[in-house]
Amino acid sequence: MGDGMHELLDVPTSHIPIDALQQYGVSATDIKKVHEAGFSTVRSLMLYTRKDLVAVRGFSDAKVDKLLESAQKVLSDRDAGGFISGAEWCEKRKDTLHLTTSCAAIDEILNGGFETRAITEIFGEWRCGKTQLCHTLAVTTQLPIENGGGSAKVAWIDTEGTFRGERIVQIADRFGLDSAAVLENIMVARTFTNEQMMTALVQIGAKMAEEPYKLLVIDSIMAPFRVDYTGRGELSERQQRLGQFLSRLTKLADEYNVAVILTNQVQSDPGGMAFAGVEPKKPIGGHVLAHASTIRLQVRKGRAEARVLKVLQGPDLKEAEAEFQITDGGITSMDG
Repeated sequence: MGDGMHELLDVPTSHIPIDALQQYGVSATDIKKVHEAGFSTVRSLMLYTRKDLVAVRGFSDAKVDKLLESAQKVLSDRDAGGFISGAEWCEKRKDTLHLTTSCAAIDEILNGGFETRAITEIFGEWRCGKTQLCHTLAVTTQLPIENGGGSAKVAWIDTEGTFRGERIVQIADRFGLDSAAVLENIMVARTFTNEQMMTALVQIGAKMAEEPYKLLVIDSIMAPFRVDYTGRGELSERQQRLGQFLSRLTKLADEYNVAVILTNQVQSDPGGMAFAGVEPKKPIGGHVLAHASTIRLQVRKGRAEARVLKVLQGPDLKEAEAEFQITDGGITSMDG
């Protein structure tokens, strides 16, 4: 084994750079092509189908075979995608974090906070606190791990022009953090179309391969898709594109141990049950978004200034509710 491979044994599987394939005969030109197509690490190649790789410009079936064979050798038994025991699986997930919201009531029903390696959808009507919750998480993610943070950077894909640096400064001040440094650690992409969203995802994936990130916010997920695809005639194409985007998100969350937070809008639900004259609402995106989300949370307005967050879906979460309020310093428990 060469010195280069000895060095790779000390690198987390998710962070082995695509350049490592040169040691197994893959040309620098081919590595550049797959890197430009959005594959930054060796493991990322194993998360996509052969069809995806053949679609890379200038790649033939033979080149894809060589690429995958080389990737398999680099990863060897460390992460080849085969079966492992439940005990080994639990061991691999020990680095999963729960990012605090700074609201004890919410953290309690989420088993400590927002989980990394998971996609969490937060849906609700306007002005119910979705974006404010995301601003708070963008700051708390930068706290030390022992304080419920991730000691890491944050990425934010802004589709509705809702990111506000001023809010970040206020929240950072609450936690006694250097607001300038906190803002510097948040990478923001303002996007208007679903194609721009996909491009932003490829770009941030490359950054995650080089620097520690623990949170990716998309506020909001469905806004561009609703505009780019209109009417029933384009619904099927919209859902296919949405599915492809969510698939890449799922792989990114798993590969880099990142918490992905999606805010989502709601629409009237004519088939739902109305209570006390209140028109029922449901999240948009259909079954494609519902099945892609690991955890689904609903946020609604409560009494007076209270907001209510409800757990609707989660592999190890019970259905429960928690109240919170929005303050200058972000979201907090009702008692402050």
